[in-house]
Amino acid sequence: MGLENLKTILKNNERSFEIKSPIIGASGTYGYDCEFSDFINLDCFGAISTKGITLEKRLGNEGERIFEVQGGMINRIGLENVGIEAFIKEKLPILKSKNIDFILNIAGSTIEDYEKLAKIADESKIKAIEVNVSCPNVKSGCLEFGLNPDSLEQLTKTIRNNYKGFLIVKLSPNTSDIKLLAKAAESGGADCISAINTLRGLGIKVEFDGTKFSKKSVKGGLSGSCIKPCALYMIEEIRSATNLPIIAMGGISKLSDLFEFMSVGADAFQIGTANFIKPSICTDLAIELSNFIEKNGFKNFEELKNKIKEIK
Repeated sequence: MGLENLKTILKNNERSFEIKSPIIGASGTYGYDCEFSDFINLDCFGAISTKGITLEKRLGNEGERIFEVQGGMINRIGLENVGIEAFIKEKLPILKSKNIDFILNIAGSTIEDYEKLAKIADESKIKAIEVNVSCPNVKSGCLEFGLNPDSLEQLTKTIRNNYKGFLIVKLSPNTSDIKLLAKAAESGGADCISAINTLRGLGIKVEFDGTKFSKKSVKGGLSGSCIKPCALYMIEEIRSATNLPIIAMGGISKLSDLFEFMSVGADAFQIGTANFIKPSICTDLAIELSNFIEKNGFKNFEELKNKIKEIK
């Protein structure tokens, strides 16, 4: 099934990233390549942002990693992944053979880690990378760069100097002023902003067995529909600070969510937590969006997006 009216081009100056649809599977929720192929129609899927890839293989955090809360969930996966060498050798060929558009999400503990990852991505001719400077579930790296504008600008410049493809920087909401981070990423050479990553949160469950109380808790990144108002606020703030394309995420699960995010400046969307509830959500949303465009006389997604952005 082809959805030609959803074709999306994210563009900054001389660099661009073209995808079949503005609906993207968020990093950490769609695996590495075609894990969701039993649930989705890849022909009408925008792209996959891969699990966060580090230089070396990571086992992630010990203990409970997922905790369901009202309106969402808390995760503390800790960037478990196969490492860049295994990704290039084992996962990349699958993505290419199945013609899946993807974004390589990268994460590091040091600026040298990101530099090496950028070089490998460039040598492997990967079209787009998403720089994770926003994961709250690791002891070093990521947020250390993502919450300081000067550090973020320097990191982005280093990656830009080593990577010629489409450079997306994923920002954290765990900041007092996300506008400064957006400007820093742009000054460093980013082509696009993605936001928001998870909010810091604590999930607690207290139980009583008739004789004594027990408590279970998980501290990590909060995601799901409960964070959508925060995400909308952050996207509007980012749009006020930069003209770069914005890939929005944070509680998206239905068509009206897409309209709301477009109204504050989004150009494309990532779907994360909703995948765990409904694995076909990305494909279903793409079809619903395409049908809306056709039924209501819009030429394509670009025209619809611009019309919604004009709303005062």
